[in-house]
This record gives sequence, structure tokens and C-alpha cells, in this order.
Amino acid sequence: MSDTDNLRILVLIGSTRHGRFGPRVADWFTGHARRRAELEIDRVDLAETRLPETLVEYDEPAPAPVAALAPRLAAADGFVVVTPEYNRSFPAPLKTAIDWYSHEWNAKPVTVVSYGGPSGGLHAASQLREVFSEVHAVTIRDTISLRNYWDYFDADGSWPKASAECHSMVKSTLDQLIWWAYALREARAKRPYTG
Repeated sequence: MSDTDNLRILVLIGSTRHGRFGPRVADWFTGHARRRAELEIDRVDLAETRLPETLVEYDEPAPAPVAALAPRLAAADGFVVVTPEYNRSFPAPLKTAIDWYSHEWNAKPVTVVSYGGPSGGLHAASQLREVFSEVHAVTIRDTISLRNYWDYFDADGSWPKASAECHSMVKSTLDQLIWWAYALREARAKRPYTG
């Protein structure tokens, strides 16, 4: 497999809250993803991008932070969204990030790695499916849900412990994301998406 065949997967950390757990979840997931020879991983932390909260009109120029992130999103063949669940939904900065862009999401696969209490972030993941369908992204079936993620700490403080069930979910999720990313990239190359 040549480098030109590789897929670019962007891992997006959706929480900007102080003390958030998202970067640790993203580290864990990208550690697994980087073992796949066909993947090139780009990681974007919304706490670092500083996207403005207020959107501009369509005919106005994009603010500098929005313009800076656009090429990274456009270059991605697929997305992994790492999100907590706040009040049965996902964080507002993540919604703002999705809303700032349009064509960058089109006809590309998305999976969600969610974390939270008893629901494991499944309410957030469900709502993200609806939102991403509106920007013409394709959410894949498999997601990773980290229910009561604090229970995954090992005695030495490492996370997640080797016996945590989340490790077994990564392979099938990545397999599906890779399949869809190749299929949709080929489709976009043959017939540009105009949705």
C-alpha cells in the first residue's frame, strides 16, 4: 500500500471544559488508530482552535481561526468525534464547530467515541447522527461508548485498564470507518459530491 492510498482521519476533541477527560480518550483512541498502516491521524482539540461562538453571514469572510481549520477538515477522508455527554447532549462548542463548516463534512464518514455516566454518552452520539446527516456526512453504525469511564482506571492510575471492554470495540469501529472512508473517497473522485 502506498502513501497515496492512506486515509487521513481527523480526531476531533469536542469538549473545551476545564478538567475535561476528552484528551485522554483521544490519546487512547489515536494510539490504537496509529497502529493501522493505512491511516494518517490528524488531531484537533477545539479548546486549542478557539473558534468564535458567533457565526458570520454566508457572504462574510471567515474569522482567522475558522479559516485555519478548514483545510485540515477538507483534507480528511473521515472523522472521529470524541465527546462527553452534558445534559443528555453534546457540548455547545462542538455544535458550533460543525456549524462553521459545510462542504468539509460532505460525503465523508464519521464515528463517535462518547463518554459519560450510565449512558456512556449515547444520547450525545444519537444527536450527533442527526446533526451530521444535515451536513451530508455519513455516520457509521459502530461507535464507542465509554459508560462510567472512571471505572476504567487501573490501580496505578493508568487508563483504560487492560481488561476494559472498550479495547475490543476499537477494531470493528476502525474497520467500518476505513471501509466507508475508502468507499466514499472513491465515490467523490468519480463523481464530485454536490449536496
